[in-house]
Amino acid sequence: MNKNHFTISIIKEARIDENRTPFTPSQIKTLISNFPNLKILVQPSKNRCFKDEDYSKAGAKIEEDISQSDIIFGIKEVEISKLIENKTYLFFSHTSKVRNDNNQATEDAAIMYKKKLLREILKKKITLIDYENIRDKSKNAYRYLGFGRFAGIVGCYNTLNLYLKLQKKQSLPRAFEVNSYKKIQELLGKQNFNKLKILQTGKGNVAKGSMEVLKHANIKQISLNDFLNKKYDEAVFCNISLREHVQRNDGKKSSYQDFMLNPHEYKSKATNYLHHTDMLITGHFWDPKFPKLFSLNQISEFKKLKIIGDITCDINGSIPTTIRSTSIAKPYYSFDINSMKEIDLCNEGIAVMAVDNLPSELPREASEEFGNSIISEVLPYLIKKDDGRINRATTASKGKLCPLYSYLENFIRLN
Repeated sequence: MNKNHFTISIIKEARIDENRTPFTPSQIKTLISNFPNLKILVQPSKNRCFKDEDYSKAGAKIEEDISQSDIIFGIKEVEISKLIENKTYLFFSHTSKVRNDNNQATEDAAIMYKKKLLREILKKKITLIDYENIRDKSKNAYRYLGFGRFAGIVGCYNTLNLYLKLQKKQSLPRAFEVNSYKKIQELLGKQNFNKLKILQTGKGNVAKGSMEVLKHANIKQISLNDFLNKKYDEAVFCNISLREHVQRNDGKKSSYQDFMLNPHEYKSKATNYLHHTDMLITGHFWDPKFPKLFSLNQISEFKKLKIIGDITCDINGSIPTTIRSTSIAKPYYSFDINSMKEIDLCNEGIAVMAVDNLPSELPREASEEFGNSIISEVLPYLIKKDDGRINRATTASKGKLCPLYSYLENFIRLN
């Protein structure tokens, strides 16, 4: 952007259950100190995890009208009617995964909203930079920022709490009631999870957050071989990587690079492990091109599996029992394996946790970590010289989809 004077703003989130923020008041204070020519506007909000007056004291101006902003920061999808033409926005649009959803998506309200959102962004010639796609150039495309760790922390805590609830044990306070990760650690350390066997997927920040919680709950990590072949008198978990839960259809040697180039030539082998699993906690990245972890036709084979904590929460995605996202207020439902439909939470079928904004249960700590990442990994390249990360994450600009996201053209045109 390279302007001597520039203005950034924080929008009021449209969702009433979204209380996170891109920057904390203390971070705003630091930014103003480090960038004397920076002006920061904050739209007033009663839901945000920090009060308006905290931002005002930090040096920001509380202002409903943010039309003078150069860059506008949010968290979740912006309300379509509030989009301002010719502005640069950064938020999680969740649009880049709709590549293969075109046929099934026409009746999905969430997908329809994404379609309308993209259309309006193009119409108003908005520059959209999606947090989810701010990544490095490595083959793993490492994400520079996200709420993954706190999604893993809260999602795992909720799933363990679901187990206690179904076991008729005294369930723990919800994460948002405790509102402190340190207190959550203390609570978990006092629980007994008996002989629970947990399969946990992924190697990224979501999985790392989950594993932190499992270890604070004194649940022992074991190898895949031991998970499949040994019995334990204590709660244990096994973490599996992408390489461990997919294999080539032809049985030939596989590699990460080959899988990313030819995902249609692969199938899941996680079904081999789910026969030994009481609880599944997901933390792996999934794309519509990838094979599902299991199919609905296979689910009746998993006699031990009673609980799924789907932290990834891809609707009709990797975990077919995730037929909808749940809310912080009502985080659980049961999936009947006979009717293949949702039923009220009970000990029948498979209990599912699929909250799609988990970090909002620990909003202050999650926002602080996220804001630090924006300050170190995004702002320098957004305001000064881009090393390519901003360009690669720009979905649309000047009324057109950027080349990396041109595949969304057909999606936008569908009625």
